[in-house]
Amino acid sequence: MRIAMFTNNYKPYIGGVPVSIEHLAAALREMGHTVYVFAPSYENQTEEEFVVRYPSFPFQVAGAPVPNVLTGIFLRKVKELGIEIIHVHHPAIVGNVALALRKKLGIPVVFTYHTRYEEYLHYIKPLQKFEEHTGIIDRYLKYFCNQCDMLIAPTPGMRRYLIQEKELDVPIGVLPTGILEESFCPNEKQTRMIRERYAAGADYLFCTVARLAEEKNLLFELEGLAELKAMLGRRGKSFRHLMIGDGPLRGELERSAKRLGLETEVIFTGNIANEEIKNYQAASDLFLFASKSETQGIVLLEAMAAGTPVVAVDASGVCDIVWHGKNGFLVQEDKKAWAAAAAEALRDAAGYKSMCQKAKETAGQYSESAVADCAELYYFNTLRLCREKYRHSSISTA
Repeated sequence: MRIAMFTNNYKPYIGGVPVSIEHLAAALREMGHTVYVFAPSYENQTEEEFVVRYPSFPFQVAGAPVPNVLTGIFLRKVKELGIEIIHVHHPAIVGNVALALRKKLGIPVVFTYHTRYEEYLHYIKPLQKFEEHTGIIDRYLKYFCNQCDMLIAPTPGMRRYLIQEKELDVPIGVLPTGILEESFCPNEKQTRMIRERYAAGADYLFCTVARLAEEKNLLFELEGLAELKAMLGRRGKSFRHLMIGDGPLRGELERSAKRLGLETEVIFTGNIANEEIKNYQAASDLFLFASKSETQGIVLLEAMAAGTPVVAVDASGVCDIVWHGKNGFLVQEDKKAWAAAAAEALRDAAGYKSMCQKAKETAGQYSESAVADCAELYYFNTLRLCREKYRHSSISTA
């Protein structure tokens, strides 16, 4: 197959969607398919084979340049490259382009519902207030999804949400982000060096990987860490916590950490290269997570692949991955309960060892090759159904 993936953001922008696209495209190419990624241009981008760059506007929203799809590059390149199916990863901007090409060229469109979009409206305050009064965004999402030929949810829980809440009339499959094989093989030397550098004599090392932004619920995480400090302190234990990532909330979070008496315990590392994160996760005793806006939470699986149990807030996308008491702990959004779960995970050495093993087993179910096999099946089925549907259609291919 000749596949095009359309996205509003991609490398070097750091986020879950670019990671998901990169992993899936690479695995599909290994299977013999030709996959092109249509991505916006950035000042510090690296030119790559099979990545088609289109222009961006000179301003940002939520830390990412805004794509400029008012160009003929999509139609020209899709025809030139002989694209058979479009897999779009955002419902707006490139999503509109995908539907336009579907109408003009008869190319099937598959859409992955990566994000709980209502959790991101705070970036555009006027739009947030407008949505509260009109519900127009929710109506648009339903319209967009129903125009696609297939919808993909990253987890079974997200699929249930789409079926129950969105009233969609389109096939919906489940396709998680695959885990790269190297995620299961941290560098032991690097892991040891990270532990020696950051633990600094503390008994435990924790980490989280997240964009430092409102939707990741990181202020709650800091408040939970303050509770955990008190709990472990009563046992005579101490910890360091690595806050891996960057974003608009960093300054506020650093001030909050100081206010909560965590200036020693919490270390803001900034962004770490994707290929290095596994070493930080492997060096940590627990991966702590508080986000409620995930549709899958790829960083949770990456932590598990490194053998690190997870303590997380029970939310969509997370509850499909974290099995309470097996590969980590899943608790309600209560800072004392969250801290108590982290303390409990460390209390029993035998139980902790079992969780580490279960974590790796869980991640093993999400290998990139297995995910690509599933994607291939979805694509073939969508192509077959669409060819039958449009066999007698007069759709223009000019």
